[in-house]
Amino acid sequence: MFVRYSYLPEQFNDADDLWLQLKDFVKTGDFTLGKELEKFEKNFSNLMKSKFAIGVNSGTDAIKLSLKALDVKAGDEVITSANTFVATVGAINEIGAKTVFVDCDDKFCMNVDQVESKITSKTKAVVPVHFSGYMTDMPKLMNICDKNNIHVVEDACQSILAEINNKLSGTWGETGCFSLHPLKNINVWSDGGIIITNNENIYEKIKLLRNHGLLDRDHVEILGYNSRLDTFQSIVANWLLPQANDIADKRIANAKYYDENFSKINSLKLPVRPKNYKIVYHLYMIFAERRDELYKYCLENGIEAKIHYPIPMYLQNAMRYLAHKKGDFPEADYQASNLISFPCDQYITKNQQDYVIKIVNSFYNK
Repeated sequence: MFVRYSYLPEQFNDADDLWLQLKDFVKTGDFTLGKELEKFEKNFSNLMKSKFAIGVNSGTDAIKLSLKALDVKAGDEVITSANTFVATVGAINEIGAKTVFVDCDDKFCMNVDQVESKITSKTKAVVPVHFSGYMTDMPKLMNICDKNNIHVVEDACQSILAEINNKLSGTWGETGCFSLHPLKNINVWSDGGIIITNNENIYEKIKLLRNHGLLDRDHVEILGYNSRLDTFQSIVANWLLPQANDIADKRIANAKYYDENFSKINSLKLPVRPKNYKIVYHLYMIFAERRDELYKYCLENGIEAKIHYPIPMYLQNAMRYLAHKKGDFPEADYQASNLISFPCDQYITKNQQDYVIKIVNSFYNK
């Protein structure tokens, strides 16, 4: 059996009505900041229970424009997690700010207990990364940041509809940043991103920043960027968005099935599953003994397992200027060496999951 990682052919194999919408749209010429984008922004803000939503070019730009709107400048410090995708630190770097890392916790996210010790007079913002479908401990983080008058920009790119205490990811900080990359839980056919906020001033500033700083065709209010979500992609997003809760529910059910079976294998360790968290499983990751051998065995047996990520961000060559050395963030190191991801999307079948479980069992029993 072959268990693929990318489910995109299945997601769009019955999209005749979407193709008709796109065909009709092409005739309008409404390609930039068009009506379908406005519709998607309204639909997304309704889904997320936020006042405003702004479509942008990518999840990376969502973080960058958020920081820029909060007046984070070159030389300021921004605290984030030692193990994240490069987009998080890339966004910080693009505005000239300095990345300050803290280690991970047992939920793959920022260890909030370490944040306060990293705050200096130059600290302007914290970017918690809601990694893999989990969330950073936002109640504790917001207490720290409110006390120290520090901005919070949530990197919720992997955790749409995740919750702590029934409060959605992206709604805790001043902005929440989401990716619409093709392999995210809600996606488009290219790169894309969207920002949510309840602050009207931030909303208006980000609208300027994403479109060159233009008030209108003839008046440039500030110097901004070209970071618009294409209207074409907004049609795809509007077509998929009504499925958002169903996608999350199916991923949660699939993860539960894996948990029930993998918990019986002594060489695997399940991550903590807090009862007050809704985890949406953009990635299904578990700790595995002899992880690299298991990974190779899965590939040899037709399972497209993944490793997220084998080299922590703080150890990447691009971050050498921060002068970190291996061991500075031991939990990030441990996770990089022991985590493996299995397909857990909304289209995977029970037969495919049973095959994954069977192959993992056979590896540890051979």
